[in-house]
Amino acid sequence: MGDVHSKEVRSYNMSRIRGKNTKPEILVRKYLFSKGLRYRIHARLPGKPDIVLPKYKTVVFIHGCFWHGHSDCKYFVVPRTRTEWWMAKINGNSAHDLHNRITLESLGWRVLVVWECELRKAGMQQTLTELFHTITG
Repeated sequence: MGDVHSKEVRSYNMSRIRGKNTKPEILVRKYLFSKGLRYRIHARLPGKPDIVLPKYKTVVFIHGCFWHGHSDCKYFVVPRTRTEWWMAKINGNSAHDLHNRITLESLGWRVLVVWECELRKAGMQQTLTELFHTITG
């Protein structure tokens, strides 16, 4: 089955997807900053973590449920068109995530992951509070 959009429309749609400074990232950064935590963003570490807290030797990745294949999540839906290509892409992202996590942990970093779905209104405050407490221990 072919794509439901023309090549031009698909290209435009894909160009609108951000890799940095996404709404979930900014939400987490503002919360941590308001709690007095200082961090670096997009540091040159394996996997380019979204947030790096050198004082706590901790990195935070904010993953989109679709792009990183969040299992058992209602926001991760396998596309009906080009399914094989999409699954190869998503599985590749997951493999990179695991490799980066192992590399960072071997370098002494604590790796935390926040999923996009955890930042939805219903569970956002609990997620952010738990993240803060996990970081500050």
